[in-house]
Amino acid sequence: MSKAFTKESDDSNNDDELQLPPLPPGGKNYITPQGFATLRAELRELVEVERPKIVEAVHWAAKNGDRSENGDYLYGKKRLREIDRRIRFLIKRLEIAVVADPAVHHGHTQIFFGATVIYVDDEGVERSVKIVGIDEANSAAGEVSWVSPIARTLLKAYEGDVLKLVMPGRVSEVEVLKVSYPAP
Repeated sequence: MSKAFTKESDDSNNDDELQLPPLPPGGKNYITPQGFATLRAELRELVEVERPKIVEAVHWAAKNGDRSENGDYLYGKKRLREIDRRIRFLIKRLEIAVVADPAVHHGHTQIFFGATVIYVDDEGVERSVKIVGIDEANSAAGEVSWVSPIARTLLKAYEGDVLKLVMPGRVSEVEVLKVSYPAP
């Protein structure tokens, strides 16, 4: 057998403890009630407002004759395909969505989905993140997906815990300072 197909370890260190926790099983699409409402509102807007406007524009452009050189017709058809693609995506995401209300954990100090966590890294930089669903994460607003490395490291930890955050090329220690949830 070729050496290319055998698993050999080059260093003698045990790297088992330096790997990310495994992804949660089941492939569920956890989402907050606000995130679910946002996706549903976007779907409703596309179906009830945006798509009918474009259909009307394409219908008008189609009546104008030669479709091969009609920019309104060509753009409209392209936009309809984009809208239909997004509608199919949203329907699939909403079908598998599991709405998890973080308010049920209000007052707890353990980190679950929907928690806002303040932690300090090994360089002394204090950060705040909110653990939310994949479809609603916005890193600019301090929201991270529940499958992101930092969220996977933080989940199920308690206030005061010191954790190892595995990042490409290095391992960092983070200390959980505060855990909060929205009020019910």
